[in-house]
Amino acid sequence: MTTMVATTTAPATRTNKVRYAALIAKVLLFALLLTALIWPDLSGIKGKASTARLVVYPIGAMVLPLWWWAYGRTRSKLHQTFPWTADLLLTLPWLIDLIGNRLNLFDTVAWWDDAMHFLLWGFLTAGALLAFAPRNLSRAVTAFVALGFGATAAVVWELGEYVAFVRNSPELQTAYTDTLGDLALGTLGALLAGLLLHQTTRRSR
Repeated sequence: MTTMVATTTAPATRTNKVRYAALIAKVLLFALLLTALIWPDLSGIKGKASTARLVVYPIGAMVLPLWWWAYGRTRSKLHQTFPWTADLLLTLPWLIDLIGNRLNLFDTVAWWDDAMHFLLWGFLTAGALLAFAPRNLSRAVTAFVALGFGATAAVVWELGEYVAFVRNSPELQTAYTDTLGDLALGTLGALLAGLLLHQTTRRSR
């Protein structure tokens, strides 16, 4: 009896921790967005498509809760409860990017931008797969789905950056090389996330 209670309690405790982490991440994200709106000079995103970020980042962080409220809670075959882990993974990229800009890490740390494209695309892809992909995909199909999502998201991001601010900034001179590197790192991060996620979910089944 004690063993059964402990086994039941452990997953519930982990779920609660992830839920709190996801909620805290959202609170921090919206707090940073609010301060960027009130004090744009201190935001770290002034001159870097700040208006677009103030619109896109909340949408990115809320897409899963909105989908769940409108569709997933009644029709989803993937989850019986809200997927908090996926929600946290889909929120972290926007939060970490804002923190990095706020601390001026993208402009002062040479390797920061490359590391973020690799890491944050991994988070984003893992979150999307956890939220929307079936659990019984093979490793090869998981890799293809991760590559498809990650590469598409990376292309959309780079196009958005170009239209929003790169074409009219001093970064235009080095944009081609930087874009190719960002696309490659984002795609590799997405692929690694898909493979790790497949391995983790296979062990838990």
